[in-house]
Amino acid sequence: METWQKREHLCISVWNKEPVTFHFRTQLCDDERTVIDDSKVVGTPMEIVIGNMFKMDIWETLLSSLRIGEVAEFWCDIIHTGIYPLVSKSMRRIAEGKDPVDWQIHTCGMANMFAYHSLGYDDLDELMKEPKPLYFVLELLKVQQPSEYNRETWAMNDEERLKVVPVLHGQGNKLYKQGNYDEATQKYKEAIICIKNVQTKEKAWEVPWLKLEKMANTITLNYCQCLMRTEEYYEAIEHTTDIINQHPGDMKAFFLRGKAHAEVWNEAEARQDFSRVLDLDPGMKKVVKRELAVLNMRMEEKNQEDKNKYRGMF
Repeated sequence: METWQKREHLCISVWNKEPVTFHFRTQLCDDERTVIDDSKVVGTPMEIVIGNMFKMDIWETLLSSLRIGEVAEFWCDIIHTGIYPLVSKSMRRIAEGKDPVDWQIHTCGMANMFAYHSLGYDDLDELMKEPKPLYFVLELLKVQQPSEYNRETWAMNDEERLKVVPVLHGQGNKLYKQGNYDEATQKYKEAIICIKNVQTKEKAWEVPWLKLEKMANTITLNYCQCLMRTEEYYEAIEHTTDIINQHPGDMKAFFLRGKAHAEVWNEAEARQDFSRVLDLDPGMKKVVKRELAVLNMRMEEKNQEDKNKYRGMF
């Protein structure tokens, strides 16, 4: 076993700002060497950019001492491991296919922990209450040139996230037109996450926050159109309702919600939303009239189906 201190003189800076891919295993310093996290078990290696202020800065030091393909074990004292529970939570959420930072929507990570008294994982809660030395087993898989690397948006800084939003939006629109609704959904979702991550750092309802809110709502409505195509009507209702609650003058949100309500036979709610659309934009009269005609037809069909079903029961 080698501690990181023994290898420190080998650390070099030639990887600065270059992405590295690696597997990691984190273990307690107990008799059982209890495993906390293991990226190989999850099946997803970790990616970070050296020199990009990753929270576990000690990992940058350790990885910079490795050769590609090398596996090494390091013992780290609590001065380097105190932040690990927060980092681990984000990495677990990534492995679960979730946004690594949406649990921090209203506060920073530390404040969030004190507000809710839990990170959502018992072992991490215990480690947060009582920081301990840890073993890290790292296996360096790949070092890439920045030009070769298609970075995950969660690893970007705020400026990079805002630059990639229109790219993701455009990709989503193209996929939508091609009928690739599931892939379009993912592009829109990724763009929304980028915006929300930046927006949480702005003061609510001030100009920078409102600009980001407008961007997010536009893409969210595109996202809801994909949900409609994939028959995820209740989720579409949920997202459009969120927009309407914050921005009751958003005609497009009312229109999409009305269509979603119509698809699940919520007749009263659909008519109410379409009526609100006309209040906000009388120019939508022809479109709304067409949607109401479709709604009437759907309700007639449903009523007839119900009659036939109940007739057979008695």
